[in-house]
Amino acid sequence: MSHLRKIWKLTWQIGLCLILLTWIFHSIFSNEGRAATPNWTQLSRAEQWRIAWTVGPQELWRTISLVHPSAFLLSTALAGITVFLGVVRWRMVMEVQGLHLPLSRATGITFVAQFFNSFLLGSTGGDLIKAYYAARETHHKKTEAVVTVFVDRLIGLWSMLLFALLMMVPNFNLLFSHEKLGACALLILSLFGGCSAFLSIAFWGGVSRRFPKARIYLRKIPKGDLLERSFDSCRQFGRERVFMVKAVAMSMAINALCVMQVITLANGLGLHISNVALFVIVPIISCISALPITPSGLGVRENLFVLMLAAPEIHVPATMALSLSLLTYATNLFWSVVGGAVYVGLRDKQHLQEVTQAETIPDNA
Repeated sequence: MSHLRKIWKLTWQIGLCLILLTWIFHSIFSNEGRAATPNWTQLSRAEQWRIAWTVGPQELWRTISLVHPSAFLLSTALAGITVFLGVVRWRMVMEVQGLHLPLSRATGITFVAQFFNSFLLGSTGGDLIKAYYAARETHHKKTEAVVTVFVDRLIGLWSMLLFALLMMVPNFNLLFSHEKLGACALLILSLFGGCSAFLSIAFWGGVSRRFPKARIYLRKIPKGDLLERSFDSCRQFGRERVFMVKAVAMSMAINALCVMQVITLANGLGLHISNVALFVIVPIISCISALPITPSGLGVRENLFVLMLAAPEIHVPATMALSLSLLTYATNLFWSVVGGAVYVGLRDKQHLQEVTQAETIPDNA
């Protein structure tokens, strides 16, 4: 039953992704076909679609090709810096649990997670791989090592939502002058409230104080001892106030660099978009597309770029907005490919180590 449930989840995620991508591509291609065909309204639906999917892809590729190579390279470098800062933050999280992972090893594991986050379905594939490698690094604190991956993701998500909320202040009129943009802003506000409540419970507890028997019931469920140990590990982060300040500050720097990455690409495409507006649009898109709706947020991210940049105050043509989204994804995809190469190296190395250890075990052991 569990296997069938996983297949069903995979199927609807792929289906939804394809529907969203087809929707946005077809809408944009139809606009391009309409602009290139004087007698568009006199054509049959089949002929319109044929022209749309002939002219549209050519125009999209032409638009993507407009980006200046130096802008694309700089944006790719900024994406790499954000990945590295994520490594630094994760090591800070591990230090709280008394786990000391070398920078080179943590960097390798993070790049492998980056690879799986881009190519596996859902948004947690890379985290599962990261947790697996983290657990292998220690024999006495496997649970704590896995918890660090969860906490690192939780702090990153909460900080991204906070960043988006703070940037809403100078963009209040832009967001709430348009119904769809206002809806996105309210969704971010709701997600921030839910994430804050979850973080508070995880780090500072309170459930067991209100319900003294909660711990007793917890131990009775399957794997209850591991869950209890995980909760106790999370409480340790709540006691480290200096760590929380440093981790949130690091996350804010990562969020700012993510916005700069998009600003660089926008300038490379010759788009004149207010930097102040992008400082709220990019984190909103990142937060919503991070939800486990489609693989790597594909379809969701593209639709949001086109929707939000179409506001009259910004007025970016749909094809340009889609190009900006695809280029942003491409810069991140580059580091995912690097992560794939790292994964192959780590896998081969780990395999050789396991074989060597097996060969050194005496036959009578």
